[in-house]
Amino acid sequence: MNLPNKLTIFRVILIVPFVLLMLGGLHEWGWFTAIFGGIMEYVDYIALAIFIIASLTDLIDGKIARKYNLVTNFGKFMDPLADKLLVSAAMICLVEMGRIPAWVVIVIISREFIISGFRLIASDNGVVIAANYWGKFKTTFQMIMICLMIANIPQIQILTDIIMWVSLALTIISLVDYIWKNKAVMKETK
Repeated sequence: MNLPNKLTIFRVILIVPFVLLMLGGLHEWGWFTAIFGGIMEYVDYIALAIFIIASLTDLIDGKIARKYNLVTNFGKFMDPLADKLLVSAAMICLVEMGRIPAWVVIVIISREFIISGFRLIASDNGVVIAANYWGKFKTTFQMIMICLMIANIPQIQILTDIIMWVSLALTIISLVDYIWKNKAVMKETK
């Protein structure tokens, strides 16, 4: 297994401690609280650090894979899946914590399912659909939104809300753009 794929697996593994920290699952383990009780007030920031590290592995593994020609079928499959798992897990935790409305998360996750379906159909027809700049903007703003919501800083709540609305708008714009530019994929082949 090459380095980019190891980074992708590492990103998936980081989801577990991230979710435990976000949802307070570690409080239920008496031994954990006994050993690490002093850091429990910093749980959000530790979770934020894990999320940032996991997000950076996405950037790094892609650069390494392209630069050193280490692109594999496993990476093509697992890398976007790892991203979706990380972002979905983070947003679902944020819903549970009351920091983002559930309907916003439903729209964002629905977009990912729709795009994945499009890519599956395209793949069956031998068409590769590359990510476009709207999708990259969407991902960037979603990551910023999640980081701000995890940090939960009351003084910048208005900024956090604005970033959430921009993320939602970019999610919808990127979906419409993606479907419009790739509508031929949905035509039946003979």
